Amino acid sequence: MSTSNSKYPSREDLDDIRRATLEEIDSAKFGWFHIRACLVAGIGFFTDAYDLFAINLVSAILGYTYFSNMNENEVPIDIDSGLKTSAAIGTMFGQLIFGWMADRFGRKKMYGVELMIIIVATIGSALSPKNLSIDMYTIIIVWRVILGLGIGGDYPLSAIITSEFASKKRRGAMMATVFAMQGFGILASGIVSLITLLAFRSAILSNPQNLDYVWRIVIGIGTIPATIALYFRLTIPETPRFTIDVQGNVEKAAHNIQKALESGRYNEEGEIESEYRIVIQRATWKDFIHYFGQWENGKILLGTSVTWFAHDVAYYGIGLNNAIILEAIGFSKTQDAYQSLFNISVGNIVITLMGTIPGYWVTVFLIDSLGRKFIQLQGFAILTILFIIMGFGYKEIISKSIPLFIILYSLSQFFQNFGPNATTFIVPGEVFPTRYRSTGHGISAASGKLGAVISQFVFLQLKDVGGKNQFVNHLFKFFGLFTFVGFLFTFLIPETKGLSLEELSNENQKISTKSTSTNISKEINDPVLFSSSSVRKFKGWYMDDDEFSEDEK
Repeated sequence: MSTSNSKYPSREDLDDIRRATLEEIDSAKFGWFHIRACLVAGIGFFTDAYDLFAINLVSAILGYTYFSNMNENEVPIDIDSGLKTSAAIGTMFGQLIFGWMADRFGRKKMYGVELMIIIVATIGSALSPKNLSIDMYTIIIVWRVILGLGIGGDYPLSAIITSEFASKKRRGAMMATVFAMQGFGILASGIVSLITLLAFRSAILSNPQNLDYVWRIVIGIGTIPATIALYFRLTIPETPRFTIDVQGNVEKAAHNIQKALESGRYNEEGEIESEYRIVIQRATWKDFIHYFGQWENGKILLGTSVTWFAHDVAYYGIGLNNAIILEAIGFSKTQDAYQSLFNISVGNIVITLMGTIPGYWVTVFLIDSLGRKFIQLQGFAILTILFIIMGFGYKEIISKSIPLFIILYSLSQFFQNFGPNATTFIVPGEVFPTRYRSTGHGISAASGKLGAVISQFVFLQLKDVGGKNQFVNHLFKFFGLFTFVGFLFTFLIPETKGLSLEELSNENQKISTKSTSTNISKEINDPVLFSSSSVRKFKGWYMDDDEFSEDEK
């Protein structure tokens, strides 16, 4: 594949180079630059999950530390709601903002910014002071909103960077691997809390107020993996698809991919400029409405958004309230602060090992053979059945057979992760065109976090209706209703297994070329369709006159 800086005599030559470059990406053997992409993105998701789910133990610790004489050692409901929903609210806005910015300014420019926000917010949370004019809980909540902005940015950026570097054959496994690092992050939050409790055992037993050190350490540890990943994120190159389809620089993308296949590393070595750049429809509000206003495109965004919303209602409704479930199955709270928190930590580790991590990795190994849509459908279907069983039989099962409830609950964790928790993340990173891939993923992910926020408020406000934790059985029925809705809306999304991102973008693009040395487009031959053969018919393509920004001319 020639990548020399030459003048291309026709648009068809650029077409050939673009097609060859994309084919190189789609058919590339799994190599070091694929592994590096997974590791760099995955460490961020490890950190995200650690920070999101560590609040389980932190909330319990705050109850024993600051509310030992009231509320049965529990944080008041309004503070608990704030602690557990604040990060989700921030995440929702972060997904929308960073999703748009990654399409507007590029993946490379935004990657790492979100991690810096996470590091600063984590340190701020851990160092939240007491006895100021603003109470400590408000300060923690504010920092967790900011933390959520960074975590939210990680979703679309990591998803699309991984998908745009991946080959067709292993794209699902690569994206699932990145997402599966959440499981290790959840496990790490339990292990770190357990180790910290053991280290402070004597101090806690002598004075429970020493738990103040424990929750600060548990939160602060989250900065370590984020700091490790920061350098690699700041130095990751721009994805070849963004270079081609948004920046229009075919030769630069071809050069970078060729170097990656030869050396095993994907680097941007200087500015590779050609005489001509291709001109592809730019992302504008008018084009956004036009593209997603067509049902064949809009239904996919509707499907990815509603299924993620429906899933997160159940996932976060349970996941951020594990302590309540653990108490019901024997890892109960007592007046002994150390023993209670020890039980919660051990219980979280057990549940994560039994259901969460296995579910993630079964998805990694099977997603490219079974397909995304099948895994999502079977996951939603089984979850609906499990939640109905646990909802209608909750009190009887808890009273007569706790091991059975542990099995049912662990199965729900397994099929969330070998199911919609993974696929709702993967599919939006594949089904939209390059200029809207990050925006579409951000909208879908933000819909999920809206479900998480609503679920938290509903769970915490209703769980004690009729007595302490007496309404939990009805909440399982509520979750079952939403997983059934997710099952139905899954039929709106396409199966993405084995298809290129260009085939999945649902469009054929008319391409013209533009000289980099003049502001005048050079029309060389008749327009050509500049995409690989699409699996769907595209309707209503049009071109705008605003082809390049001033710095690109």
